[in-house]
Amino acid sequence: MGLNRKPVLKNNSHRLLNGGILKQVIQGERVPIKVWTDHVEKSALKQLENIAAMPFIHEHIACMADVHAGYGTTVGSVIPTKGAIIPAAVGVDIGCGMAAVQTTLTANNLPESLSELRDRIERAVPHGFVTIRGRSVKGSWEVEPQSVVSRWRGLSEQLDRIVAKYPKLKRKNPLKQLGTLGGGNHFIEICLDENENVWVMLHSGSRGIGNMIGTMFTEMARADMRRHFINLPEKDLAYFSEGTEHFDDYWDAMQWAQEYALENRKAMMESVLRVMHEILPPFSLGEMAVNCHHNYAEIENHFGATVYVTRKGAVRARKGDLGIIPGSMGTRSYIVEGLGNPESFNSCSHGAGRVMSRTKARKTFTKEDLIEQTKGVECRKDIDVIDEIPGAYKDIDEVMANQTDLVKPLYTLRQVVCVKG
Repeated sequence: MGLNRKPVLKNNSHRLLNGGILKQVIQGERVPIKVWTDHVEKSALKQLENIAAMPFIHEHIACMADVHAGYGTTVGSVIPTKGAIIPAAVGVDIGCGMAAVQTTLTANNLPESLSELRDRIERAVPHGFVTIRGRSVKGSWEVEPQSVVSRWRGLSEQLDRIVAKYPKLKRKNPLKQLGTLGGGNHFIEICLDENENVWVMLHSGSRGIGNMIGTMFTEMARADMRRHFINLPEKDLAYFSEGTEHFDDYWDAMQWAQEYALENRKAMMESVLRVMHEILPPFSLGEMAVNCHHNYAEIENHFGATVYVTRKGAVRARKGDLGIIPGSMGTRSYIVEGLGNPESFNSCSHGAGRVMSRTKARKTFTKEDLIEQTKGVECRKDIDVIDEIPGAYKDIDEVMANQTDLVKPLYTLRQVVCVKG
């Protein structure tokens, strides 16, 4: 498959749809872009136009209600491809996603001060670049718990085969980060639903090894484009063609990283629940448990064709699928059930979505703003997490209102404890 010229993008034609929630259809060079919001920033729109110009896009691009510009491609986009895959579209946090479990605890079972609970979780789960003597070194395990070692055994054999072919990946030791949080917008939260039931919710991905896999194969895809004299509207749209060695190798490594991310969230959830069992009244797990990716690719069937579906900041929402759509720190989040809308490729948003960059948020808000906007939440309130202030994100309720044809909310969760790296 080749792309031997730089596509010339047409002027966009916007059409507001009557009825339903789908807000816009933007006609790209080759396929339309279907958008579940009225507001798409110029930089995100340009990225979407570039993706829509690629020759292997199937049917259309779906753009979720939390859309914003991202590294490589637009966050909040669903990209179906035939015969090719774009590593930068999957991104470097391969398998990033959410996990949540309901417990039989209620708000009455929580202590008046939640600071000890937050402190114990922060000690139990390595996070950010924090070092705790005897526990963690710069956000990784100092000595891995036996439960993590046991979980790692199921992942190590396939990685050994990948590393044998790509020894550059040896620079990372994924065992040291299995069951750890990372930094940025990754978090662990204790939440209450409408009935005051206690939930545990967390957000993380494939950590350093996923980042290295994504970065390495994106660079390889760019090199392939140069080798075959293929011009692109944007270098981050470099792709692998199906049937090539690099395609197969990337697919295997990416699928492994997704499994690692899933196990990473399971290991963290075990650690948090262990802490809660130690300091809270006896409890068991409730009926609801969810563990879902929102940065990943899978093989699916849509509009009569088997395609590679890349969800970059989007959750699969087939009819009956359970998903998690988190709001910003200090607002609320949703446990949802998918409605199976084919126009979105059975997808929904993955969260609130940023309205300003981290740099702009640090310049715009103060520590006092952070304290005010996270009132009632036991969390960090220092200047190093100002870039995660709720004001830097979209209104989660507006995002939810824009996708009532994609998901049905089952539970609304409000954060009472939030741990960030």
